[in-house]
Amino acid sequence: MQPNLVWGERWNSNPDPLARRWMETVVAKQSMVVLAADVYTMNDLNQLLDDVAPHVSALKTHVDLVEDWTSESWGEFCARAKDTDMLIFEDRKHGDIGKIARDQMGGVYDSRSWSDLMTAHLISGPSVLDGMRDGWSKVGRHGGVLILAQMSSAGNLLEIPGYTDAVVDAGKIHPACFGFIGNGSRPEELRALRSKVGDVKMIWTPGVNIVTGDAELGQRYGDPRDAVMAGSDGIIVGSGIHGSESPRDAAKKYADVSWNALLERNNL
Repeated sequence: MQPNLVWGERWNSNPDPLARRWMETVVAKQSMVVLAADVYTMNDLNQLLDDVAPHVSALKTHVDLVEDWTSESWGEFCARAKDTDMLIFEDRKHGDIGKIARDQMGGVYDSRSWSDLMTAHLISGPSVLDGMRDGWSKVGRHGGVLILAQMSSAGNLLEIPGYTDAVVDAGKIHPACFGFIGNGSRPEELRALRSKVGDVKMIWTPGVNIVTGDAELGQRYGDPRDAVMAGSDGIIVGSGIHGSESPRDAAKKYADVSWNALLERNNL
């Protein structure tokens, strides 16, 4: 199946090469799964990658969680992930002024050199997007920012009235913005976000699990099918895959749920 047949006008009208790559990968793998690879050693990361690669379209990392990180082992890991047609998504949540965000993308982890996508809060204003764009540009790469418009944790302050609207208004017009992070545990909130965002920018959603309800430390989970039907373009799944008895089987299950929901949403 061709991407234009699945994504329709969204494929035809989207100029962002990263967004188009994402849409192509979703179709090729028949999966909207973004794996939150929250494990703590390089061996566990590589084993997880081997298990789930056929069914996962992007890998969400927290590089500073890895206890035995080295630049060499991380570089090899990222190269292997990209060889399996995954985007690398570092969940850094930048939130400082543009100059600092730009410089933080260098340093010991040098995330500008291997990440395709990164998260940011917009609490410091849109200069953080300018700085991150400059960070990738300094190493001759094009990257994209997913701005946190909503969160799935209980009591988060992004729920203050007006905040999400301000984030969307700024992100929709900024070329560095790949899209937004929405709340997968609340389909009604996600549907409202989709309406505000429009069709060009992506929305990716944490807070989804086939087993729904409340979880550890204030996390809330919603059904992945409901999230896709409400407007999600990528479901971020962590323990539902890497904490299962068979990560490969779990990744396949989430891939099937997300793909079938995407086809249903687009009446295919």
